[in-house]
Amino acid sequence: MKKYLQMPFSTREYMLSKDFELFYYNDKHITPLKEHSHKYYEFYFFLGGDVSITIKKQNYILEKGDMILLPPGVEHHITIHDQDVAYQRFVFWITPDFAAELQKLSEDYIYLLKHSKENQQYIYHFDTITFNTIQSKLFLLSDEIHFDHFGKAVKLSLAVKDLILHLSRVVYEMVNPQVAKEQLGLFEKVIDYINEHLEEDLSLERLAKMFFANKYHIAHLFKEKYGIPLHQYVIKKRLALCKDALLNNEEITEICLLCGFSDYSSFYRAFKKEYGLSPKQYKSRNFKSGDKDYYGGGFCLYAGLRSDRRCRLHKERHTGNYGSRQQAFCYGEADDA
Repeated sequence: MKKYLQMPFSTREYMLSKDFELFYYNDKHITPLKEHSHKYYEFYFFLGGDVSITIKKQNYILEKGDMILLPPGVEHHITIHDQDVAYQRFVFWITPDFAAELQKLSEDYIYLLKHSKENQQYIYHFDTITFNTIQSKLFLLSDEIHFDHFGKAVKLSLAVKDLILHLSRVVYEMVNPQVAKEQLGLFEKVIDYINEHLEEDLSLERLAKMFFANKYHIAHLFKEKYGIPLHQYVIKKRLALCKDALLNNEEITEICLLCGFSDYSSFYRAFKKEYGLSPKQYKSRNFKSGDKDYYGGGFCLYAGLRSDRRCRLHKERHTGNYGSRQQAFCYGEADDA
């Protein structure tokens, strides 16, 4: 990970922000946790480790690509089976008050929160492509929190809402696959299929046969909607996924096949033409050279979005039950803790 995100492990179980907080943890040899619950929504995005989670006395073995969502009051604890294997995860906290503010904007924002709470479904597994996309949105959110660019407050608001809405959409389509398909027209169905099958043959002829449509009609739709031919759209989508995979520490030689390129040479040429850098150059610009763990020790970021927040960077010291005293960079005005 970029150097500015390398921080000591954050350990507390209470929130400093009235809105949300974002963490990355990478731990070995930590003290096992007792069963506990929180007053806020807690998301885990599991990246690695030999770990299981017990939720309401039910035990689950975790694997990369798992998202755990724990509503307020749900008892849980983590068990680390091999302390020599790094336990890596993103953790994202949302206060009930912030969820209520989002609900006023649209019920769609809190679909996932309601679904998890009402159906007592706490674990969701995503495929590699979907999980990489989610991680990229987490990276974007952390960037907006850290940097003091023009329009920071607006971009931060958009980034956190985009993440929450994206998670709700993904889970909605997992829970209601047929309904999601039926709501789409021809163009949307083709787009949806492309996004879900980027590793496959997506030629105009094959798509026309699959959707019982005239290939010239599909070509016209893409030209009309996006101003580019279908094959260029597919390449751009594949390259965007490749960028996500590069940021998430996937092997470069495996990325091209995962994203639908027939060989590394064609992937290399397309990537450099699109971004002006080779895949290796792009990766080295974003991460420390030769570092297997891009995230360093971990980071903690939190933000307040509502009008009573001061937009300035804070450094806070705090303690908690997850480990030793830590330091965190925080954006927004914190409650007294």
